[in-house]
Amino acid sequence: MVQFVHPAAEDITLAGVLGALADPMRLRIVASLLKKNGCMSCSEAAPCPDMAKSTLSHHFRVLREAGIIHTRKIGVEHRNTLRIDDLNDHFPDLLEGILRFA
Repeated sequence: MVQFVHPAAEDITLAGVLGALADPMRLRIVASLLKKNGCMSCSEAAPCPDMAKSTLSHHFRVLREAGIIHTRKIGVEHRNTLRIDDLNDHFPDLLEGILRFA
């Protein structure tokens, strides 16, 4: 069974969040999740339909390890949600501000 690494809320750092969001594809994934305001599979949130699964998996791992998303396995899918409350507790409105100017 797949074990996902999710940092504790107090371990989320500004450098980690900004580093993860520095990539345009990851920024598009986060924008999709924020717009949907719910739970999306990796393929639903993919910024490009033809992106290789290994590349997509890498992007989701970076976002997860930075504390931006939470991933859980439901059946055969990996479902992703933004950790918006954790992010806003540490960095109020940072995510919305970045996405507004992206």
